[in-house]
Amino acid sequence: MSEYRIDEGMEVTLHFTLKLEDGTVVDSTRDKEPATFQMGDGNLPPGFEYPLKGLTDGDSGSFEITPEHAFGQHNPQNVQLLSRDDFEDIEPEVGTVMSFADAAGGELPGVITSVEGKQVEVDFNHPLAGRTLTFEVEVIDVRPAQTH
Repeated sequence: MSEYRIDEGMEVTLHFTLKLEDGTVVDSTRDKEPATFQMGDGNLPPGFEYPLKGLTDGDSGSFEITPEHAFGQHNPQNVQLLSRDDFEDIEPEVGTVMSFADAAGGELPGVITSVEGKQVEVDFNHPLAGRTLTFEVEVIDVRPAQTH
């Protein structure tokens, strides 16, 4: 049993399972190595870090995370109509996730949601936007993070 509890500046190793409202598993470490991260390092959205505070080795819990605290609400403005001509050698297919260049030159993933004639509709919302998620955790280890 650790004397440490999860808080800022702690390194946490845990198993997690992320589920949709209907129980579909979106992501899980159960069948692989547990996840290790530092609280506040940006690896987890704040809404996922908050319920972990105060937990220690051996604790487990199941938390409901609302869209505001997870990946945001679905924003209709993030759905764009592109011309089929923008897809040079690629046949756009519904459901395909593609990477697009954003205004700043970075990469932005988008999902093709419809193809009609010369128009291709692409949704740039996070795939989990607007979803309430269940975050199940089993804490394995809590220790002070090594600072270099």
